[in-house]
Amino acid sequence: MKAKQPFEAVVEGHGPTVLRVCRAIVGPIDADDAWSETFLAAMKAYPDLPADANIEAWLVTVAHRKAIDITRARSRHAIPTDTVPETPAAARHDRDDDLADALERLPTKQRQAVAYHYLAGLPYADVAAILGGSTDAARRAAADGIAALRRTYRNGSAAVSTSRRGVTP
Repeated sequence: MKAKQPFEAVVEGHGPTVLRVCRAIVGPIDADDAWSETFLAAMKAYPDLPADANIEAWLVTVAHRKAIDITRARSRHAIPTDTVPETPAAARHDRDDDLADALERLPTKQRQAVAYHYLAGLPYADVAAILGGSTDAARRAAADGIAALRRTYRNGSAAVSTSRRGVTP
């Protein structure tokens, strides 16, 4: 039986992956909140997690649930339309707005399947478990999402790699 690593090491090792997933699912504005909520919930539950658990898949599942919570909360708030807030220069610097917009236009299941498989690097069986459905359905949703990105993303298929962790919003 292997010993569990300290939670700080979990955050350091999996934090960037969880942030990429959060950005893809809830967008850049709410991604930091989703990331924080994910690790707050994970910190509380971590002591009870079995030592042999797939930590990355577990964290992505927690992030998925927090993203749903944020999406529901967002739908209950009024959206001001008089002025559009500017994206901070730092946030624009480390992401591709066109790719983020293309990801946002995907249907929810496709966006989530692409994020969980290509950004988090989870196998389709884990993606299916998170989304609820079969492995084949998760594979199909990810393939359809990548195909749609290739059609709509400004740089075409050269910019959208189908290798693991290849899509970077």
